[in-house]
Order: sequence, then C-alpha cells, then structure tokens
Amino acid sequence: MKRVLLATASALVIATAAFFAFILPAEFGIDPTGIGGALGLTGLGGSPAEDLHRTETRLVQDFREFELAPFESVELKYDLAAGDGFVYAWSATGEVVFDLHAEPEGADPGVAEGFAQGRDISDAGTYVARFAGIHGWFWENRGATTVTVRLSMSGFVTGATRYHDGMAQPLEMP
Repeated sequence: MKRVLLATASALVIATAAFFAFILPAEFGIDPTGIGGALGLTGLGGSPAEDLHRTETRLVQDFREFELAPFESVELKYDLAAGDGFVYAWSATGEVVFDLHAEPEGADPGVAEGFAQGRDISDAGTYVARFAGIHGWFWENRGATTVTVRLSMSGFVTGATRYHDGMAQPLEMP
C-alpha cells in the first residue's frame, strides 16, 4: 500500500510540473516557470478566437462570363463587409490586363487600394476584406482578337456590380 501511495504522489508531482512547464505555455501562452519560452513552446496552441470570423452573410456561389473585344474592358465588384471574403478563380481565352482592388465604403471617388495587377490568362486565390466596401477586378483586352473572361467565386458577399462603358449595372446574385 505504501508503494502505491508513493507512486501516485510521484505521478501527481510529475504531471503538475509538466502542466506548468509545458502545457500552460504551449496551449494557453502562460509561462510561470520560463521553461516554455526557453523551449519555444509559448503560444503553440494559437488563438482560435482571433483566427475565426463568423458572419451573418449567406454563402454565395457566383459564375460570370464576359466577352471583351480588342481594347475593351470590364470591371466586376462584390460588396463585402470587413472580415468577409471569397475564394475565386478566373481564366481568359487570351492574355488580359487585370487589377484586383477595393474601394472602402464612404471613400472619395477614385480612392482604391490595389492587391494584384498584371497581365495573365488566369488567376486563383482567397481574398479577405480588411474593410467594408466594394472589392473586385478590372480586366482589359489589349490584344487584337476577342477574349472571354470566366470568373467563378464562392464567398460571403451581399451584392455585385458590373462597370462597363462608364455605366454601373447592379447584378442579381444567385
């Protein structure tokens, strides 16, 4: 009986030491002994509350297709709240100039923040809005033949607008 009590007490001491030296620093960022920091364990558990963004916006899947004659352009913008975003993939049948950018809600006309610009036939990725506003692409065909741009998007957007020939056209969402 004495051996069982001694083994139980030893296990309890070792478990408590491991909890304070390893588990608290790694899972909760609390390092009362300093051992967790010395071993690089502090904060390994991450911060799920900061990584998670819940939204009331419904998930939308959208597909758009635009034909662009030589030197013709189109712009497509989605309405997003701060922290909401989308997954996208677009492709074109020929090289286009593209610009992924956003305009903050309430900003002066012409104020925009750019995220990706270039010339290509496709692009894909994930976009998360740092601020509420309209977020999307400008595509321009600088080639000699007509090209078709196809966009597939899935995300938490509340509306879409197409800008073409100086006109804004609200689009129906699926």
